[in-house]
Amino acid sequence: MFHPPTGNCLIFNGEIYNFRWLRAKLQSQGVLVRSSGDTEVLLHCLSTWGPAAIDQLDGMFAFAFYHAQSRRVLLARDPLGIKPLYVARTKRAFVFASEVRAVLASGLVPDDLDPAGIASFLAYGAPQDPLTVHRAIHSFPSGTYEWIGSDVASGQAACLRQRFWSFPRESAAQPEAQAVRAIQLQLRASVRDQCVCDVPLGVFLSGGIDSAALAAMARNHKTPVETFSVGFESSSGDDELVQAAATARLLATHHRQTILDDDWIMLQWREWLHAADRPSIDGLNTFVVSGVVKDVGATVALSGLGADELFGGYPSFHRVPRMHRLLSMLAWIPSSLRRAAARVLLASLPAGKREKAIDLVSGGTSALELAAHFRRLTSDSDMRLLGFDAKALGLSRQFLPPEAFGPLAGGDSFCAVSQVESCLYMANTLLRDTDTNSMAHSLEVRVPFLSRWLVDLVGGLPGSVRSPKGSSPKHLLRQAMAAT
Repeated sequence: MFHPPTGNCLIFNGEIYNFRWLRAKLQSQGVLVRSSGDTEVLLHCLSTWGPAAIDQLDGMFAFAFYHAQSRRVLLARDPLGIKPLYVARTKRAFVFASEVRAVLASGLVPDDLDPAGIASFLAYGAPQDPLTVHRAIHSFPSGTYEWIGSDVASGQAACLRQRFWSFPRESAAQPEAQAVRAIQLQLRASVRDQCVCDVPLGVFLSGGIDSAALAAMARNHKTPVETFSVGFESSSGDDELVQAAATARLLATHHRQTILDDDWIMLQWREWLHAADRPSIDGLNTFVVSGVVKDVGATVALSGLGADELFGGYPSFHRVPRMHRLLSMLAWIPSSLRRAAARVLLASLPAGKREKAIDLVSGGTSALELAAHFRRLTSDSDMRLLGFDAKALGLSRQFLPPEAFGPLAGGDSFCAVSQVESCLYMANTLLRDTDTNSMAHSLEVRVPFLSRWLVDLVGGLPGSVRSPKGSSPKHLLRQAMAAT
């Protein structure tokens, strides 16, 4: 989209959910906005305020903004990396695109494989940002922006990225009732804004509280609410389908349930591989489910993704603090001695579990390192057997690139786990799989729990508030919904 008064231009992938508020702000400053959509609003924001506009956006986005006067391009990606953006700099050009295959299709970038990216994929099930499996192509860091001029594109100047968002620092504890009320208000606003669309919208409905919360709140903005559940013939998750159906009846939604047999899923294998933009061990399921939901009538769907990471829905939220307390007492013992002792004491475990447990006991003792370890799929010994040495590849001992923890703010053990789960598993596997495999079916998936303002609110709460001692998983979300 072009901005005629200046010659500026915007290439934009995503949705800006608070565009109506931004439009009102622009109009109060005398800016004429002609259309009713978010793209023109974003273009005017960038033309009027420059990079300062980015910090006011709530949405999922990757964009390139050409500033005609300076002949530079501004690249930016949303805080949590919901939308992808890949870049490559060669002697001939600076290339950017929303898919790895598009960068390669330019013909300007070599397709040499990157051992570090492959190692991170084998360790975690997906390449870890900013790595891809191609040496020349990198994932643009989430929560950052960068000006690209001819000097940067030609290699005469270094890239100067600016971080506009990081995880919030841990705040002081507050009364639970106060936190619950704030979460209610912010989640309602997030669902309201993300229900705005002029095409059919539905909600992925599982048997859990995350999707039920979204469906319940969506009723205030869509009538009737369309909900979808997908089950698998070979799965033991029938109870989840029963719970989803019961939730739909309670909420009076228009509910559709589909059960897929194994033979049909295998027929999707080749199509999934064709749609995949980069390797992931977890993408087939998302591809199949997205296709079913699209076929039964949805064009936009709300997903509960992000609730587990924010509110503590994974076992790691309990395991990591316990292990952190234990290993902190053993930190004075040299790593080599801890490894030797663990090899003796854990000799009775199966080989795979034993090697990963030995890595855990002999590795770093910080909550961040432990949380990352719990996401590891492959032990250090297996990685060595495959020919990968972390140090030689420039990776941490956890096979992560140095930039992996860039947006993290630290905090107590709960906060550390929340940030690592968001930064590693969610960002590099769940969000990438969701975007690639849903868009392969022209289905847009929105994630209200990852609204920037909600993440800023919940992400800053200490573990004592989000998960009081003896409470159930996702305690604070349960309390917020119980009071709704």
